[in-house]
Amino acid sequence: MTEPTGNSGVIAPPPLLYLGTLIVAFVLHWLWPAPILGHATWEVWCGVVLGALGLGLGLWGRSKMISAGTNINPLKPTTSIVTSGPFRFTRNPLYVGMTLLYLGLTIGFDTWWGIALLIPLIIVMHVGVIRREERYLEGKFGDEYRQYRSTVARYVG
Repeated sequence: MTEPTGNSGVIAPPPLLYLGTLIVAFVLHWLWPAPILGHATWEVWCGVVLGALGLGLGLWGRSKMISAGTNINPLKPTTSIVTSGPFRFTRNPLYVGMTLLYLGLTIGFDTWWGIALLIPLIIVMHVGVIRREERYLEGKFGDEYRQYRSTVARYVG
């Protein structure tokens, strides 16, 4: 298999996809409020917990990538397959973390718009980011990546 050069060809940096979607959700909520439960106390705490878990997972994955000496930015070449830390349980801890953080903010700010927009966001992430990264990593690392992929779940395992 020919080794690809460059990067995975993602459609956009994932943090921008999440941030852009969150901004759209907040604007829609401002124009047409769609509260989940009307700022119930448990709702705020649930949002805080989910957001903290997501942030923690993302930062843990980021630190493992830095330790391995590979690029975090998917617009740059990947230099190694990271299999330690949260990468033992999910091949995408940064994206799972961003999803939890997004969901925590959505629940904490009490808007159904964020939940409604999460569905297309996850589809865009799956097709436009994750599947492209998987093709790139398989082309670049071959059997090493295929072995890793066969033992660790794409999202949560």
